[in-house]
Amino acid sequence: MRRIVVIGAGPAGMAAANAAALHGVEVVLIDAGAKLGGQYHRQDAMASGDKFELPENVEHVANAAVWAIEPVDGGHRVHLRIGAADDPNRKGRAVEARALVLATGAYDRALPFPGWDLPGVFTAGAAQALAKGQGVAVGDRVVVGGTGPFLLPVAASLIGAGARVVEVAEANAAVTGWLARPFKAQATGALAGWSKTGELARYAGTLVRHRVPYRSRTAVVEAHGTDCVESVTLARLDALWNPVPGSERRVEADAVAVGFGFTPQLELALAARCRVEDGFVVVDAVQGTSTPGVFAAGELTGIGGADLAANEGTVAGAAAAKFVGGAVEPPLRAMARVRSGRRFAAALNAAYPVQSGWQDWLRDDTIVCRCEEVTRDTLFRAVDERDVGAVRSLKLVSGAGLGLCQGRVCGRNVAELAGVDPVGFAKRPIASPIRLAELAEDETVETPIDAEESGRALGVEY
Repeated sequence: MRRIVVIGAGPAGMAAANAAALHGVEVVLIDAGAKLGGQYHRQDAMASGDKFELPENVEHVANAAVWAIEPVDGGHRVHLRIGAADDPNRKGRAVEARALVLATGAYDRALPFPGWDLPGVFTAGAAQALAKGQGVAVGDRVVVGGTGPFLLPVAASLIGAGARVVEVAEANAAVTGWLARPFKAQATGALAGWSKTGELARYAGTLVRHRVPYRSRTAVVEAHGTDCVESVTLARLDALWNPVPGSERRVEADAVAVGFGFTPQLELALAARCRVEDGFVVVDAVQGTSTPGVFAAGELTGIGGADLAANEGTVAGAAAAKFVGGAVEPPLRAMARVRSGRRFAAALNAAYPVQSGWQDWLRDDTIVCRCEEVTRDTLFRAVDERDVGAVRSLKLVSGAGLGLCQGRVCGRNVAELAGVDPVGFAKRPIASPIRLAELAEDETVETPIDAEESGRALGVEY
């Protein structure tokens, strides 16, 4: 029996599962969500049915958290818990497969600012998830801030859920700058994403119809309130994101949605011993990682949007199918689209950098790690007084990253403030929270590897 495991059911994971199943391979598709689609294709959790269909040889395991991956003879063993995170009766399962496709996606990056720990401050992705998945607006008057084109669909989703979007604050240049700057610097990359201009125009049209101001070189630098957000301070920024003195203005709002790009979810990739450079998993032309039998697709390999993720998933699924012995022809069209999509992603990333001036938004008492309530002053004193050379020592001496989120929210920011490599925050043997009782349970291991297959050579390349 030939089996692969795909982790993540967003655009990349679904495409990988479909591509592998097309070549007669059994696929186990694991996802933390209740329905297929991930964040980009998030479905209404209250609606019946699922708008996506999978081939018969794909098993969709929903509401499942993968907490560990370990190598076994002839493949990989994936450990998961099925059920809600707060359900004491959730079930354990272990699945073995010859090949894995990691499509775990990314999560929002939120930069700290005074008041960002107040109730009513959300990441842009969380605000969109509630709007798209539940039809719930995070507030009546919402300020959307950060950088990147993702702010536009977030604002449109909030409007659709009934919120009044007070303003969209883009820390970099205006939308017109996005259309111009990367085109001048990386013409081929900009042309590769030309089809996106229609989608961009639709979102911009929604803002115009609802009279939502869109201001560039502007950021939320402080949130105010006693028990929740009541207003925010916005400021003009220079090219390095330093606030321009005298440009501050206060705006009434009961919610803030902020997003400064995305951080890939590297925990499982690191557990599988995949090589990581500049914060992303390194892959070859067919999405293969440095670990034989492990493929990666989507935001793990670089932030480039849903279309690029889906094409990478198609390539990864086909390559995984061939790795386990399927008769597969190289998906040349998808591979060409991946190359084109990566050029566009490079242009996009050049247009929307995160500049170091955000660190000047902070005060000494600004919390930089919300779980452990570590302030900037506490962090700096720990770094100055102790020999901090890496994330492990940084966590031990400051407490940052030791809380429930394990550095997923604060890690990248804390690492930049302290001058260490942020990848260390994703290195953990247990990738998602698990109870001690669950860890002690006996698991039934499902293995497709029989005697005939175990003698088959594993290395297959196009």
